Parts: sequence; structure tokens; C-alpha cells
Amino acid sequence: MKYILSFCLFVAVSCFTSTTVMAQTAATSATSSIQSLTVKVTGVGCNTDVKTIGAAVEQLDGVSSCSAAKRGAVTRFVVQYDPQVVCEDDIFQAVENTPGCKNPNDRPYRVKI
Repeated sequence: MKYILSFCLFVAVSCFTSTTVMAQTAATSATSSIQSLTVKVTGVGCNTDVKTIGAAVEQLDGVSSCSAAKRGAVTRFVVQYDPQVVCEDDIFQAVENTPGCKNPNDRPYRVKI
């Protein structure tokens, strides 16, 4: 009887451990395709511009984050994205199609390549 309980405990622990290892492996392989892209943007004048551009880029499928790395005459944004879902041109278009904060009809932002 003692051996049967030990065996059942061993099987339960083995199943739990192998499931956890498989889940960790799947999570690692899913996040390994994320890449980083630095986008240089002209026409950014205030903090509202930075937030608006970041929000517009983050709405794209495949983009996990967009944050301003350096502000100035040319503001740099760091974008974390999955290249299997979204391409660099889509990110550039999202930046350039973002409306300006002073006049929503304007498209003042340009990607500097």
C-alpha cells in the first residue's frame, strides 16, 4: 500500500512538472519573435504629441509597446513589435497618419529614415 501511494504521488508530481516546463517553453518561443525598432520622427512639439503617436502605433496588431526614448528636434520612439504580424512600413504609416494635437486635420509628423 505504501508503494502505491508513493507511485501515485510520483506520477502526479511528474505530470505537473512536465506541464509547467512545456508551458514555459511555449511562452519563451512565443516571445522570441518580438523585435525592437527605433523610429525617428520630426514635427513632435509637446508631450501630447508623444502620447498621441505612441497610442496610434500601439493600436496596430503585433505592436506590444511604443515609447519615446529621446525628445528633441527629432524624437526617437522605441517600438516593440512582432514582424510576423506587422511590418516597419505599417508602423511608419501609423506615425505619419496620426493627427496633430493643435489641428486634427493636419498630419505634421514625418518619419526620418
